[in-house]
Amino acid sequence: MFKKILIANRGEIALRIIRTCREMGIKTVAVFSTADRESLHVKFADEAVCIGPPSSAESYLNIPNILSAAEITNADAIHPGYGFLAENAGFAEICAAHEIKFIGPSAEMIQSMGDKITAKETMIKAGVPVIPGSKGLIQSVEEGKELAKGIRYPIILKATAGGGGKGMRVVWSGDQFESNWDSARAEAGASFGNDGIYIEKFIEEPRHIEIQVAGDQYGKACHLSERDCSIQRRHQKLVEECPSPFITDDLRERMGAAAIKAALAINYEGVGTVEFLVDKNREFYFMEMNTRIQVEHTVTEEVTDIDLIKEQIKIAAGVPISGKNYFPLRHAIECRINAEDPYNDFRPCPGKISQLHTSKGFGVRVDTHVYAGYTISPYYDSMIAKIIVRAQTRHEAIAKMQRALHEFMIEGVMTTIPFHLKLMQNEQFRKGDFTTDFINDFDMGSEKEGDFE
Repeated sequence: MFKKILIANRGEIALRIIRTCREMGIKTVAVFSTADRESLHVKFADEAVCIGPPSSAESYLNIPNILSAAEITNADAIHPGYGFLAENAGFAEICAAHEIKFIGPSAEMIQSMGDKITAKETMIKAGVPVIPGSKGLIQSVEEGKELAKGIRYPIILKATAGGGGKGMRVVWSGDQFESNWDSARAEAGASFGNDGIYIEKFIEEPRHIEIQVAGDQYGKACHLSERDCSIQRRHQKLVEECPSPFITDDLRERMGAAAIKAALAINYEGVGTVEFLVDKNREFYFMEMNTRIQVEHTVTEEVTDIDLIKEQIKIAAGVPISGKNYFPLRHAIECRINAEDPYNDFRPCPGKISQLHTSKGFGVRVDTHVYAGYTISPYYDSMIAKIIVRAQTRHEAIAKMQRALHEFMIEGVMTTIPFHLKLMQNEQFRKGDFTTDFINDFDMGSEKEGDFE
């Protein structure tokens, strides 16, 4: 087992990893930018090293500085968390070259799933259902239009190196193709330094369902059931839950089996997710694989009683998994609390937190790195907390989440709590009748309406 792990991340996920390491008797090293000097992950780690100024490019994405921090503290492993360098194949390769264990899959595994065209080809060979589309990158408008006719509109243009909805455009007819092609390529090039575009059939009324998987160094893989991530805005998830109100037992079995096929196809080592789109007829299609821990891993932990960070560390240390598949023991919901103004198009609201009281009680978990007096920086993601509840039924979980949201009091900055409270009261949501487009028509109303019952 590792003696000391450096956490190449910040905020709540860094603190989350530190807690598990402490329970396992493993020393930890926090890295931080000058903007994060007062963050809890810096205070709670055994050691802390400043790796640069506030800009991510000069700190949390600065590979030489992170490696230097690992070497001067004698860390024998690095946990990347999520975001930043978590799916950077070059970083995983450099760690290996310096004989520091990267807690995650190998560079080759990350690379094989990081490029969406390669990932799709791999899944086809493995017998995993994929969305109809181009076999490779589209080289011209004319080629794209011809292919789109065969697939039939609507189609979606996607950046091969994409993420977070960038370089993605839905095209409903041939006369819209060229303008969308130009804007998708321009955005992809600016965001990723790669303007490669491919085409897929656009799935109408989709649900975004992901399957949690784990694979060890000995060729075994298992799944830990699904998470429904359909409540999202601009392709950014807001609420996740398990089990999905849309998924049947039979579909859960089939999607789980497909996810294991995907993991075994690349000899996957670590904890990750296989993401699917599920249409209104409950046909499912591979979308992508995330080769890292995810923000919403907590949902799976609450329904399976398994510490996924601990599993990640054990797998990286060479401990074999049982190979057993896990199914939900109860219902769990996670709400991401962001420092954003939900009444003004979710505009980020950095600033100083003057007062804070987090939710407590049976079946309520809050993962956060903030506290009264903490200043939310404008340099990083606006998520400041996750509220996770668990209960025996979905109805009980929604009621518990409402109570927990009412209890979570934060002053000094605007947050998305009012949005989540309104969502928990929405009849469509309560019935489980929603798709990935649900938030597009969601009306927040006026801030003057006051508190929610």
